[in-house]
This record gives sequence, C-alpha cells and structure tokens, in this order.
Amino acid sequence: MPKNIFTRDRSLPLNRKHKIAIAGVGALGAAAVALTAVPASGQTTTTSEAAPTAKVAYSTQQIQDVQAGVTGQLASASQKVAAIEAKQEAAAKKETAAKKAAAKKAAAKKAAAKREAKQSTSRSAARTEVKKSYPNNLDGWIREARAIMKKHGIPGSYEGIHRNIMRESSGNPMAINDWDINAINGIPSKGLLQVIPPTFEAYHVAGTSKNIYDPVANIVAACNYAADKYGTMDNVDSAY
Repeated sequence: MPKNIFTRDRSLPLNRKHKIAIAGVGALGAAAVALTAVPASGQTTTTSEAAPTAKVAYSTQQIQDVQAGVTGQLASASQKVAAIEAKQEAAAKKETAAKKAAAKKAAAKKAAAKREAKQSTSRSAARTEVKKSYPNNLDGWIREARAIMKKHGIPGSYEGIHRNIMRESSGNPMAINDWDINAINGIPSKGLLQVIPPTFEAYHVAGTSKNIYDPVANIVAACNYAADKYGTMDNVDSAY
C-alpha cells in the first residue's frame, strides 16, 4: 500500500506570497458581498472631495426686533412714571392751593368778624349817645359841651365855663355885642361865650353845629380857642 505522503500533523509554512494571495481573496469576497446589497439600478460614485460644511444663517432683524421691543417697554414705563409724578405734583399743588384758599378765607372771616365787632361797638356807643339826652338849658348845654370836649381832649371845668358864660352873655345863646371894637370892625361877638365869626370858624370842632348861635357848638369852639391861647377856659376871667 502506498504511503501517504501527507501527514495531519505537518503543515507547510506560508510564505509572503501566500499571505498576499489569501488577503486578495478575502478582499474580493467582501466586495462581492457588498455588491449584492446594492440594488440592480443603483449606482455608486466615489469622490475624494470633502462634504461641504453647512453654513449657519444669522438674522440681525430678530435682534433689532428684540432691542426695539425692550426700548419700547422702557419708554412706556418712563412715560407711566412721568405721568404718575405729574399727577402727584398736580395733586400737591391743588392741595397747597386749597390750603392757601382756606387760610385766606379764614383770615378774611376773622377780619370780617373783627370789623363787625368794632362796628357793633361803635353802633352801640352811638345808640348810647343818641339815647343820652341833655336838657335844653344852660346846664344841659354845658354838660353836653364838656362831653364833646372830653372826646377831643379839650380842657375846661363846668365851673370855669359857667362863670365865663354868665359874664359874657348872662346865659343868652342869642346874645350879640354891637358896641365893642369887634362890632366896629364889622365882626361882632356872638353867642354864649361871645365868639367872633373868624374865631368860631377857626376853632370849630367837627361833629358840632356850624351855627355860631348854637349853644353847644359855641361853648366847644370858645373852649377850644381858650385852651390854645390860655391853656383852659378856667384861666379866663375877663374879655378874651
């Protein structure tokens, strides 16, 4: 029986050529498998160019819109604040004006009340004077004249006035001197205290009659003159 020249335990070593051949066969097999996965109508294109990088589009309009929105909100907020401040200022001014008006009104009311009180006092005094009457005789004329003189600061006692009246006219309010130097000069002395017209006019006291024969007006004017020339009618003991 011929001997088997191949043994199971022995294997021939693979040289470089053998390895290249085996690698080629493996590559062909892989290619065949890949080709079977492509459809019959499919085509493959091999290119060495790199895939273009996708460009990112930036829009400034969106940013501008956001900025515009923020600016508008800020402006609106500022307007609201300004409106509130203006309203508060107007309210403060209105309140101040109201307080001033109230104070002015109160002051006017107070002044009016003061004037009314003063006028009321004056009216009361006037009524008292009207109610107070003096007898229409020498005593009454002297007393009424002295009340008026007191208001005007004109001195003169009852006794001094009465004494001079009795010497000058004997108490006759219509008495007239037609013989002395004044009469000769055309300005005769007249009335209770024999006052010449120029003297009566110069020393007439407001509020009394302008009639030189009026007893009260005559006494007051004569006493006013005597106070100016002699200090008081009390100092007069003769023609004056």
